[in-house]
Amino acid sequence: MKLDRSSSDCREFLVAYMDWLEQAKVANRDNEAITNDVVAQAHIENCALKLFLWADGEDRAARFNKNVVKAFYTAGYIFDVLATFGDLTDEVASHRKYAKWKAAYIHRCLSNGEQPVPGPMKGDDEGFEEDSAAVGGAGQSPANGPARGGEDFPSLPQGFYVPPSDPVSPPAGASGWSGDPPSLTVPGAHAPPSTPSGGTQMSPSLAAADLPLASNGVSLKPEDFHKAQKYCKYAGSALQYEDVCTAVDNLQKALRLLTTGSE
Repeated sequence: MKLDRSSSDCREFLVAYMDWLEQAKVANRDNEAITNDVVAQAHIENCALKLFLWADGEDRAARFNKNVVKAFYTAGYIFDVLATFGDLTDEVASHRKYAKWKAAYIHRCLSNGEQPVPGPMKGDDEGFEEDSAAVGGAGQSPANGPARGGEDFPSLPQGFYVPPSDPVSPPAGASGWSGDPPSLTVPGAHAPPSTPSGGTQMSPSLAAADLPLASNGVSLKPEDFHKAQKYCKYAGSALQYEDVCTAVDNLQKALRLLTTGSE
């Protein structure tokens, strides 16, 4: 999103949102998804993957409609948010590019009355950045889409807040917390959080003699503890979606790393 920061309207818009974010931060000081960067990153990535995997499943099943476009488009820009935590992993960067391209491609096909081709198509994602802007600015629904609607769209898990989509005016005075903003609804597919990468800041290096040993004598590095912690955080995030399989998988990865020193 590009804004004219020199205009008074833009400053008014940004100040209002900053005030709202500060109020949300204070009102949710006990929510780790807001106060802890590691949990927040896992939570955001989980939401993006949940949208992406649902849209990808609908796309591969050749069920094309405006909800698939919206899901791909929204997932792409939620993946953008992850860049605030550091460099994106290759997997996330690939998902982001593919989601934005697919949103533009399906939108263009539906608008032109053409039948989209399910799944990935090599070489056809060039120029998706320009097409994505057209999708984001379109106020109307893509034409000729199936009538299948959003009956499969439950709300996001409690605690995930999205600012209102329309510009808001700054508070007239020092008003208190005014409640939750409108909630965003997403498809109901469970998506596993991606595995941790080396892009997150690591603990200071220790001398080899100071490295802790696992119970079986395996030498563990600081990075191993950090990755194990992230696996546990991802497991906790998966449980918020009642995704037991993903939670167990991440806990097993953490246990394997701590007991063997390798993933």
